Amino acid sequence: MDFETVSTLQYRNRSLTKQVADFKSGEKYIQMAADYKELLRFHHREMKRLEYELSRAHSETVTVRRYWGGVMDDLEKEYREQIRRLEAEIGRLKKQNLELARQRDAAKDKLRERTGQYYAAASELEEERGKNKKLRAQVNRDFENSSLPSSLQRAGRKKIPNSREKTGRRPGGQPGHKGHPRRKHTPDITCEIPAPAEYAESPDYYETGKVIRKQKVCIRLGVEVIEYTAREYRSRKSGARVHAPFPEGFVNEVNYDGTVKALAFLLSNECCVSHGKIRRLLSELTGGRIVISDGMINGLCGEFSAKTGHEKKEIVRKLLSSPVMNADFTNASVNGKGMQVLVLASPSENAALYIGREKKGHAGVIGTPLADYVGTVVHDHDKTFYSYGTDHQECTQHDIRYLTGSIQNEPELTWNGQMLSLFREMLHYRNGLPEGAQPDPQAVSGFEAAYDRIL
Repeated sequence: MDFETVSTLQYRNRSLTKQVADFKSGEKYIQMAADYKELLRFHHREMKRLEYELSRAHSETVTVRRYWGGVMDDLEKEYREQIRRLEAEIGRLKKQNLELARQRDAAKDKLRERTGQYYAAASELEEERGKNKKLRAQVNRDFENSSLPSSLQRAGRKKIPNSREKTGRRPGGQPGHKGHPRRKHTPDITCEIPAPAEYAESPDYYETGKVIRKQKVCIRLGVEVIEYTAREYRSRKSGARVHAPFPEGFVNEVNYDGTVKALAFLLSNECCVSHGKIRRLLSELTGGRIVISDGMINGLCGEFSAKTGHEKKEIVRKLLSSPVMNADFTNASVNGKGMQVLVLASPSENAALYIGREKKGHAGVIGTPLADYVGTVVHDHDKTFYSYGTDHQECTQHDIRYLTGSIQNEPELTWNGQMLSLFREMLHYRNGLPEGAQPDPQAVSGFEAAYDRIL
């Protein structure tokens, strides 16, 4: 062992030896008893102090508890009073809510009744407006804004020769439009005007080589009478009178050739001139030398029909072979009786046929070229025509009339004016194309896009 360990053990041994000696002598016990009594007295004093503090704390707790009891009683009393007031307010609000609900239900019933009356009045007003608009449209209908024929135009209503509208522009050629001068003719007589001496003999002027030409066209009407004569012979045996045959067309003592008949036929059928005016016109033009009868003028239509059989067959052939045919019924009067005329036309074939019929409808179509036609039929929306052809298209002029009628009778709308302007623009473009030319696909697409946009 080292020195430090030995020293430590020696010191511990000496201390323990002293403690054993103290215990043997009894001094240690005396000392421990004294320490115990002192410690007991200390704890006893501490217990009294704690008991005193506990007593004070208990007393304070009782006091505080008494104080808080009073406070809680006051709070509970106030709370119960507040609950009583709130319950009373809730009862009042419930009564008020019930009254308001009753008033609301009454107001709803009244509003429902008023709403029903309003809708009934609005419906009646709208119905009356529709009737008024319909009656106004019927009153305003004429041949310019509907399919009503011009022959049914009522007295006192406006009547204009066409459906053109005033533009405010001056009459005549418009700036920017290609001019259409009068067609020049081959002259029968040419007269040269000598140049004035002030131009021809002056050294200040010289000829340009250009000749200025101006023509005057005249119509001269004359009467030429051609007479054929033939000697008459009589048979000594039978007494029969004979002569040389006259040329074709010489039947009566006085005959009229095709020039007179064609003029009378044209004036009667194409220009709708009365028979009396035709007789008077021919008499005045010929100085009273030609005076024809009403019977002759009446017979021109039958004679024309009999002599144009081949031409009518050719027109029928053109109509049946045309991809598009225009069809329409128009009124006519025969001996004071109402009749119908079926008009069939093909602008592409330059062919038109007028067929007199007693009635419209299928009875007026049967037996005509339209009954056997296979192609597109352009008409005025008459339901009869939908039974014929393979396709149908409404006449653009009727569309323009419908749009015009809509503009006049429904001024609150705007699409009808836009569509009418588009139709006129398309027609102006189509009519301005050279003969035989096809429309530009890009222009057609633009028109179709504008049409869809308006719809």
